[in-house]
Amino acid sequence: MKHRSYVVKLFFFFIFFFVAVSMAYIIYCSSRPFTIVMPVRGAQRNSYSQNSFGAPRQGHTHKGVDIFAKKGTDVLSATQGLVIFTGNLSLGGKVITILSPEFKFLYYAHLDTVVTTKFSWVNVGDIIGRVGNTGNARNTPPHLHFSISKIIPKKTFINPVTLLNASFGY
Repeated sequence: MKHRSYVVKLFFFFIFFFVAVSMAYIIYCSSRPFTIVMPVRGAQRNSYSQNSFGAPRQGHTHKGVDIFAKKGTDVLSATQGLVIFTGNLSLGGKVITILSPEFKFLYYAHLDTVVTTKFSWVNVGDIIGRVGNTGNARNTPPHLHFSISKIIPKKTFINPVTLLNASFGY
């Protein structure tokens, strides 16, 4: 019986230690500036609207930015991270979600092709897909819908336009 209580205490110690280290890492990362690179190969500042984030849509506001490019153009990972989802969604069509080390979720939608796999690690600039117009974008010109969100301390969408402009030095 003594052995079992020791194992239980050890288990809870490791859980506490893991949570404490994870929280310290989150706090550390939240104080660092978050940067990204342009996720569409060859896209320029005029490839996306400066006013698209927060723009009114049918019953909601636009939570990302649409980066227009020729169908089949490479989509690159804007940051390093873990691919946590690849698949098809009714609105986004073929999509990828990447969790960055800063605990930001980067969402890539309307892809023509997904070339990465779930639970793989990607580095900045790795090809993860190709521009398309799947999902609710099937009647629009090909583009990447790109959004960034965080869930700590509450779910919030981050304006990717500001970060994309910064990647161009604006």
